[in-house]
Amino acid sequence: MSLLIELPILILMGMGTVFVFSAGANVSSSFNFQKFYSFTTHKQLLFFPLAVCVMYAMAHLDAKRLSFTRAGVVKSYTPYLLALSAILLVLALVPGIGTPKNHSWRWLTLAVGPVKISFQPSELAKWAVIIYMAAILDLCADSLKKYWKRFIPICVVPAIIVALIIGQDFGTAAFILFLAFIMLIIGGATWWHFLTPMPIISAVFYFSIVRFPYRMERIKAFFDADSESSATYHALQSLIAVSTGGILGKGLGRGYSKHGHLPEDTTDFIFAIIGEELGFVGCMFVIGMFVLLTVMSLIAVNRSRNRFCKLLAAGIALTIGLQAAINIGVVTSVLPTKGIPLPFLSAGGTSLLLTAAAAGLLISIARQTEDLTVIDDLYPAMEIVNEPVAAAV
Repeated sequence: MSLLIELPILILMGMGTVFVFSAGANVSSSFNFQKFYSFTTHKQLLFFPLAVCVMYAMAHLDAKRLSFTRAGVVKSYTPYLLALSAILLVLALVPGIGTPKNHSWRWLTLAVGPVKISFQPSELAKWAVIIYMAAILDLCADSLKKYWKRFIPICVVPAIIVALIIGQDFGTAAFILFLAFIMLIIGGATWWHFLTPMPIISAVFYFSIVRFPYRMERIKAFFDADSESSATYHALQSLIAVSTGGILGKGLGRGYSKHGHLPEDTTDFIFAIIGEELGFVGCMFVIGMFVLLTVMSLIAVNRSRNRFCKLLAAGIALTIGLQAAINIGVVTSVLPTKGIPLPFLSAGGTSLLLTAAAAGLLISIARQTEDLTVIDDLYPAMEIVNEPVAAAV
């Protein structure tokens, strides 16, 4: 079963490397090996093998080391991962330390000699929240229905993380909050617990949208396709790229949209390039890989006997699956334009490496369930073999 999780991940990462290279190739690009790391297409060639190594390294880590019940709160890696995420999010907001891109303070830049490495703390925070929710919901399994003593304190941590992100990256903040909500539902929270904080959350998100005009423009553009705005342009060019691909596409590297027509073609709209160059068949193949990955991951969730592993595997599977669905929904104009990358495919080292690390934990859990299944299959046979021995004694 773990092989059926590994295979679609490797295929998607391989396709991502190929199509980032294809989308990044334009009439003005040229190879300059003295500035190799300055080009997105070149960097992705480095990230792919590195991501594979990270995934298999994490696959050998016992996921229970992240649990509060197995390792204890102090010895678990989870609190330190959360603290690191919060610190990095704060540092990203500090002028002189954080790096503004597209008028948002989302990045930290580390200079290593002539090479500058960018890191997006919100990606780390997303996975830290998933791991935390799995660990705390496992620890508080018997007392989760206590509203003030358990439910509210559990919600404080994701609320702090979301508060640090929402001003600069509304889409990621909303996505993290939605994931925390799903984890609470899976963990067994009572539905009426969500009614009390809902007005506060709604008000915060409303003002977070109204405060920034470009966010309102994206929503208006979604409901009014004829409006003249950058959001409408993104959606229109994306639909043109996907629709002109036809059934089999124009062929790898033969798309036109990447030549200055489609913005963010190597990141948020990489699926549109796949649709243009591989057509409907290529799009369905990518979707099929995500469906296979999600289904096999949920089978691993069902087989696992450890509550923490169940919650963590479910959180990882749903995060990857929902993120893929949202990105594809944006590309096909089913959802408003938002900067949510396509897992394993979009350019970006932070997203790829951290998603690969999470996938490694998923593989680790799947392998543990396989070992348990083998033991369960052998146990009845072992009892039969031991019966004559016991009788002889």
